[in-house]
Amino acid sequence: MTTANRSLIMTGATRGIGLEAARDVLRRRPDTHLIVLGRASSTAETLPGLREISPHVSHVDIDLASTASVAAAGAHLEDLLDSGALPPLWGLVFNAGVHLSNALEATVDGYERTFAVNVMSTHQLLRRLHPHLHSPARIVVTVSDAHFGDLRHTGGTMPSPRWAIPDISQPGAFNRSGNVRAGRRAYVTSKLGGIYLVHEWSRRLPEGVDIIAYNPSLVIGTGLARETGGAFPFLMRRIVPILAATPLVDTPAPAGKKLADAILGATSAPTGAYIHRTKAMRSSTESYNPDRERALWNWLEQLPREKTPRTTN
Repeated sequence: MTTANRSLIMTGATRGIGLEAARDVLRRRPDTHLIVLGRASSTAETLPGLREISPHVSHVDIDLASTASVAAAGAHLEDLLDSGALPPLWGLVFNAGVHLSNALEATVDGYERTFAVNVMSTHQLLRRLHPHLHSPARIVVTVSDAHFGDLRHTGGTMPSPRWAIPDISQPGAFNRSGNVRAGRRAYVTSKLGGIYLVHEWSRRLPEGVDIIAYNPSLVIGTGLARETGGAFPFLMRRIVPILAATPLVDTPAPAGKKLADAILGATSAPTGAYIHRTKAMRSSTESYNPDRERALWNWLEQLPREKTPRTTN
């Protein structure tokens, strides 16, 4: 049996492209110990299948919509890494995300849920865990070409993002926030925020620790559309699958392999890059804005932090 000598921490590994990527990483790198971050209810069915591929799979419970839960999970992971219960950390993958039917849902902390899960939890976990990464290391943040908000990239199904920090962190920040279109705007805006995070973190991480944004483009069968409302779930179930035989659409298995390529470095890209499926390219013009990137960082850094105690010295 291969001994695990490196750890990979991953959110969004219980379904869709994240699950397929996790399977692929375990097959290709059997020396990896995979830590799946997610709710216990969502991981219960997933872990046995992953452990059939490799025994080196564990789970840490987390609610990405709760700063207290994220802090507790981060502290627990630090304890495991520092105690040697987990091998050295070489990778972080932030693949979890939500896409809601409105922009009104609030987290337990009062933040708009799409932004809290898709942006804030990523930064909170990165802030806690990045000192534990051993170079060479790679961080992958799953984003979306929906952040372009144009006809070419979304087929007219998504609105353009509306960036305004800190307003967009609050429920009701968009016009007609109870409508489906506002939920979509919150989603594309959060994906723009994910790219801003990648750019700013790339300037701050030490050499040998790379961070990239990964865009899987349109993938059917991921379950992401289940809370979007309107006609979008119908389009994803009935119309988009017709395009699955074309280069325009992926299914979870090939999309997961492409994500695994990004995680493992098989797809070459410099730190701060945006990978579209299989190659690095430019994201939207709007996504290159150092002032916004710095402002987002500064706002996230000044938020109250949960003081979760460590259990080891």
